[in-house]
Amino acid sequence: MSRRLRLWLLGVGGAGLAALLVAACLDVPAFGRRSHPYGERAVRASLARHTANVVSSVNFDQRAYDTLGEMSILFAAVLGCVVLLRQAGDEHRADPRPAEVALPVRRYALLVLPVALVTGLYVIAHGQLSPGGGFQGGVVAATALHLLYLGADYRALERVRPTGVFEVTDSLAACSYLVLGLAGLLAGTAFLANTLLPYGTFNTLSSGGLVPLLNAAIGMEVASAVVVLLAGFLDQAVEIEREKGS
Repeated sequence: MSRRLRLWLLGVGGAGLAALLVAACLDVPAFGRRSHPYGERAVRASLARHTANVVSSVNFDQRAYDTLGEMSILFAAVLGCVVLLRQAGDEHRADPRPAEVALPVRRYALLVLPVALVTGLYVIAHGQLSPGGGFQGGVVAATALHLLYLGADYRALERVRPTGVFEVTDSLAACSYLVLGLAGLLAGTAFLANTLLPYGTFNTLSSGGLVPLLNAAIGMEVASAVVVLLAGFLDQAVEIEREKGS
């Protein structure tokens, strides 16, 4: 494809996108209103499906398909980093040198680690009830695990986070989100439609229908993805060294 043709295609595509953006902006509700039609509809749908956290209702029910795209972006980004940061032919693994961390910092890290880990899991489990959810809780849980690097050493961190296991968990969690969506099609409804399970009792862990399951899948995917991502960067910073003369 010639340069001129590529520029022509870019111009046509950009013009179409600009036209859609202008049309969308002209049709948005007026600014300065006390109530917002989209917000009112989101709250109404959230209450109808027994999801106390309206944000989670929007993410995992009203626009669950968009959340699938966001999860896919994270999955693809981590996959790209793993490929780029893999050990090259002119590199080798060396014994990591112990990090110079002050004793009070080590003690504080070991003290906070279990609290932060439980907090992350709590945020994931209660995503349909209170602020938070799979994205936030997954990051908290993955970060908490790496406090062991400060509290102990790199070898201790490697023992509790085998990268291969988390890579498999990341893939299984992403696939489970798709499987839950396909289950709706098999049941005769729509992809990711929140009609497969009963909505349960409002403001309980079992409420929200599919929302808790989709939220849990996102939480495990995000936590595993962040662990794999940090493992790649830490390997490059701590263990992997370039061969001399290369």
